[in-house]
Amino acid sequence: MTDTRSIRPADGEARAPRPSRLLRLMRYIPVIAPVLLWTVPCWVLLYTGQHWPLPVTLVSTALFVLGLVGMPLAMVRGHGRRQQDWAAIAGDTLLGTSWVLFTWSVLLGVLLRLALTLAGVGESQDRARIVTWAVLGVTAVLLAWGYAEARRVPRVRRLDVRLPRLGAGLDGIRVALITDTHYGPLDRVRWSARVCETVNVLEADLVCHTGDIADGTAERRREQALPLGTVRATHARVYVTGNHEYYSEAQGWVDLMDELGWQPLRNRHLLLERGGDTLVVAGVDDVTAESSGLAGHRAHLAGALDGADPELPVLLLAHQPKFIDRAAAAGIDLQLSGHTHGGQIWPFHHLVRLDQPALAGLSRHGARTLLYTSRGTGFWGPPFRVFAPSEITLLVLRTGSTDQTSPR
Repeated sequence: MTDTRSIRPADGEARAPRPSRLLRLMRYIPVIAPVLLWTVPCWVLLYTGQHWPLPVTLVSTALFVLGLVGMPLAMVRGHGRRQQDWAAIAGDTLLGTSWVLFTWSVLLGVLLRLALTLAGVGESQDRARIVTWAVLGVTAVLLAWGYAEARRVPRVRRLDVRLPRLGAGLDGIRVALITDTHYGPLDRVRWSARVCETVNVLEADLVCHTGDIADGTAERRREQALPLGTVRATHARVYVTGNHEYYSEAQGWVDLMDELGWQPLRNRHLLLERGGDTLVVAGVDDVTAESSGLAGHRAHLAGALDGADPELPVLLLAHQPKFIDRAAAAGIDLQLSGHTHGGQIWPFHHLVRLDQPALAGLSRHGARTLLYTSRGTGFWGPPFRVFAPSEITLLVLRTGSTDQTSPR
């Protein structure tokens, strides 16, 4: 293990730059977002020419106001200092519901109404009411389907990944990847056990978990995480921290994974040997680790590779895809990441791409480095997955040149 203490400048040595206007504006998002998520659908569904009977308008408006007030209150009680699971479930569900309702109110509120107008369908009130029922119907279907997608055991996604520097003795080595399990307020002990059973069927040589095990401390979510101790691998089970560990006493999760037989790769590596050839399997703390203030935690790639033969191929575990810039600069062969959830609820993926260089799947960065980004095994917050299915990934590493991706 390398020394990961950071050196901080002395007082007065340097001043932090003033935050940009965009960053200052983002401070108001917790206030602005709930207002938009609830008032826009309310306006589109009730007040754009529908002329509903007064009791319908009043009751429906009251429901929107209840959502606008109740969602942030529940989120604060569920994810704030009190950590009340029932409130987190209510707040997260309202958040997912409002996002889907907002999205389709905007899309159908504009596109469907325009299509109906061009087609000359009905009077203005008829078209407005058709839009309302269409939005409600689409929202209901997507929420029901999205809930089932979020709660099911993920399908296995299999793919071959060619690494030119991989020795012939390691050709065909099987790497199973799970990530972003996010054990949380909704009890998923049975789901966790079934995920681990699915992983075991894959008979992997190496099993990786690239962080965000849970929302909550290891003590609080221990029962849901315990099935991870049943996972089998021919050579090793390895784990790196995600950003959510640093919201919930990360060292407790590192200690629990170690107790369950996983090797936490905290800025270090191990060697996987087969057939006379060797693969360096390295891992780094999440990029948010240093700002967490937890002593000894930071993303330190040089420390992770310290002592490794630079001629050997390297498989790197890093929770966030945006670590790929550092990985590519260091000549890493393959980085495995999670974090994005593939957007989780469409069209949130557009916002994810503002922060991350990849959303899901395999991509090439620089001359040598490949990045595989998993859509995640579980879900965060809202118990819905819409057009972003979860996955358990089996990567079969192959020798030879790679041309399955385009450079980025």
